[in-house]
Amino acid sequence: MTPTKRADSAPAAGTGHDGQAPDAGFAEYLATPEGPQFLNPDAVRSPGPEVPIRTVAADGRHGPVGIRIYGEPGAAGSPGLVWLHGGGFVSGSIDSPESDYLARVLAARGTPVLSVDYRLARNGVSFPVPHDDTLAGWFWARKNAGSLGLDPDLLCLGGAGAGGNLAVGAALYLVDAGKPLPAKLLLAYPFLDAELPAPAGGLDDEAMAGLPRHLRFTLEDCIRTAENYVGGPVSMAPSYAMPGYADPAGLPPAALLACEYDDARGSTEQFASALERAGVPVSYFLAEGAVHGHLNHTAGLPEGQAALEFLAGQLAAVRRP
Repeated sequence: MTPTKRADSAPAAGTGHDGQAPDAGFAEYLATPEGPQFLNPDAVRSPGPEVPIRTVAADGRHGPVGIRIYGEPGAAGSPGLVWLHGGGFVSGSIDSPESDYLARVLAARGTPVLSVDYRLARNGVSFPVPHDDTLAGWFWARKNAGSLGLDPDLLCLGGAGAGGNLAVGAALYLVDAGKPLPAKLLLAYPFLDAELPAPAGGLDDEAMAGLPRHLRFTLEDCIRTAENYVGGPVSMAPSYAMPGYADPAGLPPAALLACEYDDARGSTEQFASALERAGVPVSYFLAEGAVHGHLNHTAGLPEGQAALEFLAGQLAAVRRP
């Protein structure tokens, strides 16, 4: 990670609000490396499509980085997707339903998916390790696109939650380094800001109060999540770590998925507006009735179909100029 010309940084940490137990949401993520429980654990879910799967390892700054490849070699002129799972930087994996089910669905439709098994920010690991792992996965995908039947210039980069942060941070690095950019960013409720802006029109207080604690994001939760990832005060975070505070000029077109009942929706809205002001093409989809982690909670359920169709359609639209 060499380029450092983006000097933007996050503001200093603030204080608590809403009277909720500080850090409780983040603490639950820390306590469950596999990720929080489903919002609807008793729902009958359809299994993901059966697709060819293989695993490779990319050389990274901090050791090998696992990459799970879903799907047959792509057809000529078809896009591919490099994906980063969510989980607050401390939980989740490429086995998470959000990541695995999404990859299976897209691969079954003809878009190969490369899911990057980046190191979690646990046990002393912090930025830039997950960021560097993301770049290792991206560079491997570019280098080996031909053997996967893919055009490297049609590779897209995306992720959910913390994975969306990693995708944008990697794209900012690529801009600064003068490296080839993703054809498009696909971002599902990305965690981009340590201090969340209020969503346009506010949130339904009654509906939000009924959500499990781990699906709420108080200011304390966001600061602790960011500090754990950064490995220090948020005010010292470079824009590669907290990309919501960066100038997005030069980024590739982006598709943003937001959730109606999500404290982080304002962050997604703010990033979409910043991209538009910078002249970056943006497609925006609001999953009505959905909560943060929508792709995980609805994997294999009809309720998640609209969000998957949005992402699949955005990928299908990627073509050479």
